[in-house]
Amino acid sequence: MRRSVPGFAVLFISGFCLLLYSCLEVACVDEIEAYVKANFYSFSTRQPIIPDSLTIYGISKVADKIYYKAKITPPALIPLRDSTDYSIFVIRINGVTDTLEFRYWSYPHLVTKECGYTIYHYIDTVYHTKHTIDSISNIYKNVTTLDGENIGIYY
Repeated sequence: MRRSVPGFAVLFISGFCLLLYSCLEVACVDEIEAYVKANFYSFSTRQPIIPDSLTIYGISKVADKIYYKAKITPPALIPLRDSTDYSIFVIRINGVTDTLEFRYWSYPHLVTKECGYTIYHYIDTVYHTKHTIDSISNIYKNVTTLDGENIGIYY
């Protein structure tokens, strides 16, 4: 004698399997943080140069240390705040201190369904003091998760 499975049981099991599958987490493997990517150049030779030491931190919060007496592998990654249209940083290159101020506007960008949204920025202006930094070139004003230099710092 054959026994059959009732239709509601097949429907219940199928629905449960679909529900279980839809709740599985899919890992986000994409970069979701947008940083200003800064490279360093010799003002006299215009050639890339790596500072012997680099310290960068946010001026409104000392806890926002990005680099602290570090020898870096360029580019330096500088985060901009999403909640304001400016960010100010203290930057110490080889023991000499300057400030950097970024003026920008921010906009949301969908990375992927799994990763969600991130905030991209568009740099309007970069201000700086001139203790060791001679000039800053804006190479690419869109601050995204893609590789590429946003600014060049000449010192």
